[in-house]
Amino acid sequence: MYTFESRVRYSECASDARLSLLGLVNYLQDCSCFQSESLGIGIEDMEKNHYAWFLSAWQIEIEDLPRFNTPIAVSTWCYGVKRLLASRNFTIAGQDGTPYVRADSLWFLYDTKLGRPVKFPESQMAYLEDTPRLDMPPTKRKIDVKGDFACAPAITVTRQHLDTNGHVNNAQYIQMALDALEQTGQALVPWRITVQYESMALLHDTVEPQVFESEGGRTVRLARPDGEPYAIVRIEVRI
Repeated sequence: MYTFESRVRYSECASDARLSLLGLVNYLQDCSCFQSESLGIGIEDMEKNHYAWFLSAWQIEIEDLPRFNTPIAVSTWCYGVKRLLASRNFTIAGQDGTPYVRADSLWFLYDTKLGRPVKFPESQMAYLEDTPRLDMPPTKRKIDVKGDFACAPAITVTRQHLDTNGHVNNAQYIQMALDALEQTGQALVPWRITVQYESMALLHDTVEPQVFESEGGRTVRLARPDGEPYAIVRIEVRI
């Protein structure tokens, strides 16, 4: 298990002085990036050997959001590899052990020269460990979407949405979905966020948010102009 300690910064907070959802997801992805660097297979190695780790799916459960200046510990571990997918858990907890967030995720290795997913080389098995999976429901690769939907204003991808891979960062899709809920008068306080990533939105692409009613919450399809999804984000409330 890899862990780093931090403190909730003012710049990471929402208007209620608690960690924002965008800040939360950024902590999770930062933790996995820090682990890569600690193992010597971080950004420089990825650029040198033309590969990148891409997310296929998220499942994030939120017990509470830490307040500004709260000390936190963010942890991650890879508990399984099957075919082209690697499974990784995350937690965010107070340094006193208070549980805030737990998450499960599915990742794949992408060859940036070939332009497709590839099998894991031996070097990437350094992530795999025997820490067991969190007690969470299975993380689905597909989120069902059907029925009528409300349209939120279209989004043009700008540089602030991009990461080092040159496409919209995974956390930004979640923020787009949350913004779409607010813009259509359907804002929710999330308990569980699940995400299915389908394709890469690039600079100047147009993202069209479509908001669907779903059991226990709302689902947002972030679609291309042709209707195919970049990502599908489900927001569930605690029942």
